[in-house]
Amino acid sequence: MEFRYYIIFAIAIISLQLFITIFNRTLHWLFAGKLSPKGKKYLALITFGIPNAVLIGQILQLFMAARTIAFILALLLFSAFISLGIAIIHFLFRKTKIIAKIDRTLRLAYPFALAGLLGLSIYNTYVPRLVHYEITLDKPMKPLRIGVASDLHLGSLFGGKALDKLAQIMDEQKVDLILLPGDIMDDNVTAYLAENMRPHLEKLRAPLGVYATLGNHDFFGYQEEITEEIRQAGIILLKDQVATIDDELVLIGRNDDLEKHRPTTEMLLKQAKPDLPIIVLDHRPSEVDIHSTLPFDLQVSGHTHKGQIFPANLITALIYRIDYGLEKIGNPYFMVTSGYGFWGIPMRLGSQSEIVIIDVKGK
Repeated sequence: MEFRYYIIFAIAIISLQLFITIFNRTLHWLFAGKLSPKGKKYLALITFGIPNAVLIGQILQLFMAARTIAFILALLLFSAFISLGIAIIHFLFRKTKIIAKIDRTLRLAYPFALAGLLGLSIYNTYVPRLVHYEITLDKPMKPLRIGVASDLHLGSLFGGKALDKLAQIMDEQKVDLILLPGDIMDDNVTAYLAENMRPHLEKLRAPLGVYATLGNHDFFGYQEEITEEIRQAGIILLKDQVATIDDELVLIGRNDDLEKHRPTTEMLLKQAKPDLPIIVLDHRPSEVDIHSTLPFDLQVSGHTHKGQIFPANLITALIYRIDYGLEKIGNPYFMVTSGYGFWGIPMRLGSQSEIVIIDVKGK
């Protein structure tokens, strides 16, 4: 496992204790005057005991509960957001004559607000938005419409229906080319095979083809099986390879940087015709500073999920030069998408599932 995941796990443990404490205090406020001292002890035992018991079970590998822990953590985070809002409102009206009435209203509103945030996070996960970009390259070329969908994470909670919707949108947008820059599968092909997703993935079609690269979740020990399934679906998988399409466009697909011995982009560029538009598929936007000096035109990436759940987007913004959106840095344009699927739990807050359409034209 990558070292960064140990850091994430440590942060999750600390955050869990903080959010449990806030949740416990919120429950005390919600049931003010109704809890006996003994009841408060039982409440603390339940609120601290159950989540931490699940966490310990995961650490000791007594059972697999990573997704359950993530779900609990997200719910506690949402509760903390609402508690913060309630605290601010209470503070603003604390010296008024209507504070008692406001507190009663806030107590009634709390569960509805929590349900609302939960519903919004699920909506953001399963209802994708369309993001359109237009770029002009300093090269002669025919107008080109590219559809990009990263981080599908095909698994038990995101599969055939999502692929059908993706194929439908790509058809409706009349894209010339489809790019899938990594994390096609969610670690392995178990759910993909069990739910027979291949016919759904095969629906992705475009006049110039469908091209993909592998992301970090495609490198967790099942890369050969994942490679085989992607190719069986009619998708051209570029593993540190260069493809020239109709002598009009060059694609460079890089393996994720978990592949420590992957060739550099500079080395791969030696196989490309420099007078043609050159697009790089690189799952992580981790080499932007290096790539900004290289002679290619556009890089498409994913991986960050735009944090997936706020405030994780603040962390991705610190880690990456560009963690979301489109920006011209040096010679190339860099586009990082929040992704079409999700990691872990089907929740997004402060981000939304998306499909990117890039209209490219030349001078």
